[in-house]
Amino acid sequence: MAKVTYYAVLPFIRNDEGDLVSGEAAEAPSAGAAKSRAAAAIGKYAGAIAFSRAGDPSLGDFEDAVVLARYGETPDDVALE
Repeated sequence: MAKVTYYAVLPFIRNDEGDLVSGEAAEAPSAGAAKSRAAAAIGKYAGAIAFSRAGDPSLGDFEDAVVLARYGETPDDVALE
């Protein structure tokens, strides 16, 4: 299978202790859509990251994720796997 690029949004909330924790990532159809959805998440979430990840799903071989945009409060050390 050919290399494909996936786009996603990862929201963050504050837990009862006040720490930022990630929610469930949601796929988006394009980079622009991922950025728009991440920006729109502010107000419902503390913050959100729009990111992309490219690779060959048939081989399970993926490159590191690329952060496209950050909105609101997001951790600097988030692992996007």
